[in-house]
Amino acid sequence: MSTPKYIQFYNIMTERNKDLFDRFDPIHHGFSTKPEEWSDQFHSIGRDVLDVIRDWERRLCSGSERTGYGQYSAKLAEKFQAEVKKRFPLIHQVGLIKK
Repeated sequence: MSTPKYIQFYNIMTERNKDLFDRFDPIHHGFSTKPEEWSDQFHSIGRDVLDVIRDWERRLCSGSERTGYGQYSAKLAEKFQAEVKKRFPLIHQVGLIKK
């Protein structure tokens, strides 16, 4: 059975941005254990990671959106984001300021 398209795109994204993602891994882990110590690095490098993720999500979904499969595209984006969250479960907190 062939690999789903969203997993193929996720794999290509991680291969092409290996240095950035490998650099973000320990920061993400540090932020999950001690957010106050790792917050600045998490948010600054996390923005770069989010930019890459959004770019690849756009690449994945743009073809189906142009052809009128918007509902399919939304589900595809959700599956792609689920793959991202397996590696970076706190990625949705990048840029959030807690008081």
